[in-house]
Amino acid sequence: MEEKVKYACDASSAATEGYGSRMLENDDVVLDWRDYFDHHSLPLSRRNPSRWPHHPPDYRQVVAEYSDQMALLASKLLGLISESLGLPTSCIEDSVGEFYQNITISFYPPCPQPDLTLGLQAHSDMGAVTLLIQDDVGGLQVLKDGEWVMVQPVTDAIVVILADQTEIITNGAYRSAEHRAITNGSRARLSVATFHDPAKSKRISPASGLASGSSPPRYRDVVYGDYVSSWYTKGPKGKRNLDGLLL
Repeated sequence: MEEKVKYACDASSAATEGYGSRMLENDDVVLDWRDYFDHHSLPLSRRNPSRWPHHPPDYRQVVAEYSDQMALLASKLLGLISESLGLPTSCIEDSVGEFYQNITISFYPPCPQPDLTLGLQAHSDMGAVTLLIQDDVGGLQVLKDGEWVMVQPVTDAIVVILADQTEIITNGAYRSAEHRAITNGSRARLSVATFHDPAKSKRISPASGLASGSSPPRYRDVVYGDYVSSWYTKGPKGKRNLDGLLL
């Protein structure tokens, strides 16, 4: 507990970093049930390893190296998506701009009433792309054709979760994934999510090569910081924040 307090999030800060605990209630009396540690890892001007634990001794170095490798993978994936749509390789990444990356380690304790509790409420991620690793317990679900489908853990696999800004930039050709985390009553679960977002000042719009002629834009332009503010004001409930930009 002493270590948790030492690295606790500053609740008064607009961008919290460090240890926190989420036990949230919504209108349906369903709780978010997790502890987490959030790292601000990119750009380098945000990276402050003194805010990260120093035990084990190489923890800070490992997180920094992990951050750099995840950013390279995110860049590669966005390039492949661009190419698949007949766009220049750098198109989506150029639209996103310099990655603002957060690494969030989430711990979901065993829950005495898992039928009343979600580890994380249903939502789509705000940014461009999220890269997730999970342990062998499982608990990540995605919404497909109106049904919740379990994403079964695969050893050494990275789960790619496309986020809302990629859906906007691709004009809906690629869809952000609505997902949630469920709890269980017997085993704790651990996951590591690496979020790659635009800068708050970045204006996001459908790529010109995908929004012209017979395929008009499906989404209004939005400044990413305004999108984030709206997301938190409305709360994480499905994809309603993104749906609000539909033309």
